[in-house]
Amino acid sequence: MSTGSERLDIGGVIFADVDQSDFTSPFEVLSRLPGARFHVLAKEKRPIRDVHGLILTPEESFAEAPRLDIVLVPGGRGQEALMDDEVTLSFLREQAASARFVFSVCTGALICGAAGLLRGVRTTTHWSAFHLLPYFGAIPVDERVVVDGKMVSAAGVTAGLDGALRLAALLRGDRVAQQIQLAIEYAPEPPFPGGTPRTAPKEILQAASRAVDEITEARLATARRIAARLGIEPLPAEETGR
Repeated sequence: MSTGSERLDIGGVIFADVDQSDFTSPFEVLSRLPGARFHVLAKEKRPIRDVHGLILTPEESFAEAPRLDIVLVPGGRGQEALMDDEVTLSFLREQAASARFVFSVCTGALICGAAGLLRGVRTTTHWSAFHLLPYFGAIPVDERVVVDGKMVSAAGVTAGLDGALRLAALLRGDRVAQQIQLAIEYAPEPPFPGGTPRTAPKEILQAASRAVDEITEARLATARRIAARLGIEPLPAEETGR
């Protein structure tokens, strides 16, 4: 941890059908760190639509990116298309080798897993994909934010803010992180108590689960295939639930 203002090169990866909040929420925090230079990165430099149609524009391609201190890997439905994208996976492996932290948000953890970065690593992800973590050799941890060495993971979508503030404290100290939290007035008061599967009413959980059934099944098939490629033998899915 440093409380100084030495330069920090932070790179956030974006891709088609990313969930923009997985990216923009951490950006809101990390871009405010003293000395931070935030790089918006993609495989190619062209506008990208997030899963709900918001247009994001990368400023640098992977080939143009500097050596990064922090690598941000968001999730979203577009995560599936990257699980066999060797350009993206190689970029993550190469950057992770020297980065101070790799920070996954939501199903960005699955992309990190496909890159082989989660073997033996305590990790969290979105509740709908949590049972898939062992297929990548990860140790599932049912927490909103998990830090294990240089790997930082946040659960679903809004947990990216919590993870980014935790990372800000690791990088620049609690005082700086608290100042950023106050500056963005992050003091959540959700109108409903059902923000996790444990707290949501049964009928709400069932409806939310049905809404992601198709992508969840696709992710399971992909996870099984990636596990075979990585030579990982996970526990049966029913033994790894939350």
